[in-house]
Formats: sequence, C-alpha cells, structure tokens
Amino acid sequence: MALAQAANIAEKIAGHDNSAITQQDVSTFPSSGREDDSMKALVWMGKNHVEILDVPKPKLVEDRDVILKVTGSTVCGSDLHLLHGAIIEMKKGDILGHEFCGEAAVVGRGVHNVEVGRRYVASFQIACGDCWFCERRLSSQCARTNANTLEKTMYGGQTAGMFGYAHFTGGFAGGQAEYVRVPMGDVNLLEIPGNVPDEKALFLSDVLATSYHCVVDTGVEKDDDVAIFGAGPIGQMAGVFALEKGAKKVVFVDTEPRLSLIRTKFPADKLEVVDYKKLSGGLLAGKKNTVVARLKELCGDGRGPDVALECAAGEYSKGWLHWLEMAAGLETDTSELVNEMIESVRSFGRCGVTGIYAGYTNHFNIGSLMQRGIRLIGNGQAPVHLYWKDLLQSIEKGTLDPMQMVSHRVRLEDLDKVYHVFDKKQDGMQKVFVETKFSYPASKESPPLTRY
Repeated sequence: MALAQAANIAEKIAGHDNSAITQQDVSTFPSSGREDDSMKALVWMGKNHVEILDVPKPKLVEDRDVILKVTGSTVCGSDLHLLHGAIIEMKKGDILGHEFCGEAAVVGRGVHNVEVGRRYVASFQIACGDCWFCERRLSSQCARTNANTLEKTMYGGQTAGMFGYAHFTGGFAGGQAEYVRVPMGDVNLLEIPGNVPDEKALFLSDVLATSYHCVVDTGVEKDDDVAIFGAGPIGQMAGVFALEKGAKKVVFVDTEPRLSLIRTKFPADKLEVVDYKKLSGGLLAGKKNTVVARLKELCGDGRGPDVALECAAGEYSKGWLHWLEMAAGLETDTSELVNEMIESVRSFGRCGVTGIYAGYTNHFNIGSLMQRGIRLIGNGQAPVHLYWKDLLQSIEKGTLDPMQMVSHRVRLEDLDKVYHVFDKKQDGMQKVFVETKFSYPASKESPPLTRY
C-alpha cells in the first residue's frame, strides 16, 4: 500500500504518467495576446545531439507548483553523461538542466512562502518535505518524488526526482530554458538575499553542496593528504573545502588543460598534480609509471593519501578492456578510478565516490578493499537541503566565493554549442554561467559574455 501510494504521488508530481514534463505536459501562461506562449530551451535529441528549440511554456500542474522565470543556469559534468547517452531512459525532446535560479513568475495556491517577483535558487533534486528522508534533510533520497521502477530494481532503492535528468530520475523538465516548473516549490526553492548576485547563488543548486558533501561525508580531517580524481568544478571546490577542513595537501589527478588551471587556483605549498596521461599504468609498468605509485610517492612518506575523492565519473574508460566491455554492454561503468583510489590510499584510508556511476562494473579490487581495511563511501547524490542555507551564509560572509570556478558567461541561445566546448575542455572552460533574456546585468565578479 505504501509503495502504491508513493508511486501515485510521484506520478502526480511528474505530470500524469511519470513521463517528462517537456512538450507533452505544458501549456500556456494566461495569455495577454501580446506575449508569445513559447520559450527557448535546450533539448536532448539523441546521443551527442542537443538543440535549442522553441517549446511551449510550462504550466501549473499541482497547487504546490511554482513557475520560475530562469535568470541563470549552468552546465555540469553530469549533463555530459546525458549528452553521451550514458544515463538510461532519455527521450528525444527532454529539456535538460538541473542547476538554475530565477524569479517566481506564477505561484500555486498551495505555496505560501514564495512570492512573485522574488529571486530563488532551486535544488537539483525534488523533495516532498515530509517523508523519513526529507524530515532529516536528506533531500536527494526523497521517497515520494520518483516512481521509476527500474531505478528501484537496479539499486534496491531510489533517489529523489531530479530536474532535467532522464526518466530514470522521474522525467522532470530541466532549467536550461527560459521557464521551468518547480514541483513542491515551497520546499525546493531557497530565496536569494539582495546582497548575493545570481552568479553566486546559482551554484547552491548543486555543485557547492555536492563538493562540500563529498569532503564532509568522506571524512576529510586536519593534516590529511587528499587525492582528488578529476579537476573539474566539483573536484576544484572539493579541494577548496578539503583545505578549509584542515587538509595538509591536495593532489589532483587529471590531465591538461585542467591541471594548468588548477595550478592557478591553489597555494603552491598545498598542491600537487598528477597527469595520468604521462603515466603508462598497468600491472607490468615501472614503479613510477602508475597513478598509484605516483600518489604513494607524493603522500604519507610512501603510505599514500589518507583520503581519495572521486570527482570524475564511471563512464570514462582508460584501458581497452573496459572500453570494450562498456561498448558491449557487459558493464555500465569502469572500475579503473575506484581501483586506483583503493590501491593508492594508506591502509585504513577513506575513498569517497561523488562522480556519477550508473550501474555495474567489472574487475573491482575487493581484495585490496577488504585486506587493507579501506573505507569505500558512496557519497550519493548530495542532499542539497542539508547544506544550502549554511553555504549561502558563507557566501554572504565572503568566506566562500563560487566565482573562483566560473570561467565563462554564455547565452542560453548558444548552449547547444557550449555543451561540446565543455565536453572537449576547450577554450579554458571550467564552469559557466548561462544567462537568459531575463537575466540581470552581470555582476562585477562575472566573466565577460562569450558568444559561440
């Protein structure tokens, strides 16, 4: 009975049949006859194919809905997994984007803490506010907003619904658009104070909470040596938070051009980098020619890092065997980075997995995990509601500056091209702020606008 009730609630939230709220479940705002009833949005058209299209504006479906006029969004490394077709149950026409902020344009009659015209940032997950997980602010695991049965079968449980992230997570339309419907807006919107620009508040939606959770959940402590696999925005901010927690040193494992960027962001006496492309790797490689060997050399007098944080993802195979197995559908994710973390950290070290892993992997080194007492921690989708108010206070105080990871300001109309620039790590692109026709004038901290 409880499962049926939860599924019914989630189906109502997502629309009528738990399908994407894209072209199929949208209608017009009350029309004045002067405003077009369509909007621009980035939609998924197939593997490695996204387009900016004119689609209908969303409507209120439930009394607790809010229609947000988007004033800022961004592109996340997680979006690239959708672009590549690595996340299952994408449908042609799905609107992407799970990080966004904006003005409340229409407020459902059941929402009493959101006002039209005020600015809000949305959490990337959709929480009901009332279930066991939501009562504990573990919003990413809400039991009522995602009725997808395949996810529950694969994982033995399910995550909350998420914006713009496939029908696997509920099929909700995303915020890389001019308007977006926010279900349960009374729970999933945080008001932006007047002294915080959109360019900073936007990242409370995901990246700040995700990187902070990675560090806290894995248990980074004072004087730890911390290896971070992946020097993208999540990895960069995880490094910032690790040093804030007292880590002695952070070591980034990635390649160019990101390592050159990272060198400009951290104090030289707190930073080391390992370019994995310059190492041959493999069981028969020389002592100094593997990521594991290099990390042992750099950390803990040969013991290895105290902590390893995975901030990349499971879809990027390094060797031909995993590439072949993934191409053949014999696994969904490669275990290479996880194995490198397990083998490199000191005995009784900790490994946290924040990068997206979709399903199953092969050749996992469970022997090293067990024999050496390694703590392997799946950080999960970060519970944004647990952290976003505290992180907002840090932004207001000036002790947290999200702009240190923002390299570009771009237009929504160019986002289909931006996806591929970001994917190829071109133009020094790290994190972007995506403006719409509704965006406010750029703050003084914003990069200049780049058109593609």
